[in-house]
Amino acid sequence: MSYQRFIFQNYEFNPDAKTLHLYYSYDGMLDFTESYFFDFDFTHYNDVVLDRACQLLFFMAGVSYFKAYLPPEIHLEVGELDEPTASFLSKTYQHGLGEFFYVNKLNPNMPITFPSNSVSLQPINDQLSHTGLLIGIGGGKDSLVSVELLKRQQRDMATWSVGNRQQLEPLVEQIGLHHYWVERTWDRNLLDHNSKGAYNGHVPISATYACVGTVVSVLTGRQDIIVSNEQSANEPTLQYQDMAINHQYSKSMEFETDFQSVLSHLFSDSIRYYSLLRPFSEVYIAKLFSQIGFEKYKGTFSSCNRAFTHLSNHMFWCGECPKCAFVFLALSPFIERQELEALWQGKNLLLDPDLEKTYRQLLGIEGEKPLECVGEIKESRAAMRLAQAKYPELHKYSFDIPDNYDYKALGEHRLPADLYQQLQQTIISL
Repeated sequence: MSYQRFIFQNYEFNPDAKTLHLYYSYDGMLDFTESYFFDFDFTHYNDVVLDRACQLLFFMAGVSYFKAYLPPEIHLEVGELDEPTASFLSKTYQHGLGEFFYVNKLNPNMPITFPSNSVSLQPINDQLSHTGLLIGIGGGKDSLVSVELLKRQQRDMATWSVGNRQQLEPLVEQIGLHHYWVERTWDRNLLDHNSKGAYNGHVPISATYACVGTVVSVLTGRQDIIVSNEQSANEPTLQYQDMAINHQYSKSMEFETDFQSVLSHLFSDSIRYYSLLRPFSEVYIAKLFSQIGFEKYKGTFSSCNRAFTHLSNHMFWCGECPKCAFVFLALSPFIERQELEALWQGKNLLLDPDLEKTYRQLLGIEGEKPLECVGEIKESRAAMRLAQAKYPELHKYSFDIPDNYDYKALGEHRLPADLYQQLQQTIISL
């Protein structure tokens, strides 16, 4: 099936029902609806600010449906986009769909162009007082490290999440902070179209969640949306038709920088977005988690993506995927063997012959790095070198590590200066 136009038809926020409905269409013939339920009490908010935040989510969330047929034209029936905002969306769709293009053997350079229909949108500096932190919870170790580091700074903070409530409730209870639940309902008609030949694949879902966070920020009166993306999210997974394909593009510092710019352009400094863990390597985060989080959360956290599919309703570790393999590797130098194996029902992933190929890929010895949220090759090697001291069997993996690589060295970041200074002091005190 071929369509000419992807249409952003309408969006509708209902404060009484606490819902946001997003409506999309192909040529006015094929319709999709995505919905969000904000299951918490709202603070007093500025209607104009909220409308602009809903529009931003409306435009970003459309990527899940746009990818189905990739029409040549994008059409806006509602909403305002000026050139900077339209360019941000075009770039995020283009690069965020990189893996999708690669898997479907499509041209990653095919143009995706959002039209601008406004000369210039002026920033809205919300007159209502916005303070406090919103920490996104995904279920894995990284966001828990952010929580525990910020708790040590005694800041005004709360947590929030999108979906997977059944899996996350025990973890949220263990965290012990006020939590804001958001439920996302994507249009299941997509599955029917996928079965009939529509394109399917990876989308920049973290970009959509960043925009959800913007809406939550307005509804809760909290200024800072904090995510927990690390250095390794910046590393491309592979090259494809002269384009760097990054599975984690919408977790990268490039996206973070772009999103910060668009938030400043639309909302001045009343809403901020940044990753607390951007300066850290995955291995350093694993070390920090072993110090301040593992004992507390070992029965309630999981980084395995299979625990968060729409068919799952509980936390688990599959013990088969690249994400499980990497997390086991990263934690191995810092967690006692018996404690770590208990998460995988007594299984030691490092010694599993079925995962040897996966570890060779993670280490850059054989094949491409897996299309998963895993660490850089050099930090996988650093973790493996530490693990080899515990497991002589792992010396079968032969590799080099750059002489100047230190997994504890802090890298680039986009954090507010005062927060970064306090973060450094917190790390020193551990």
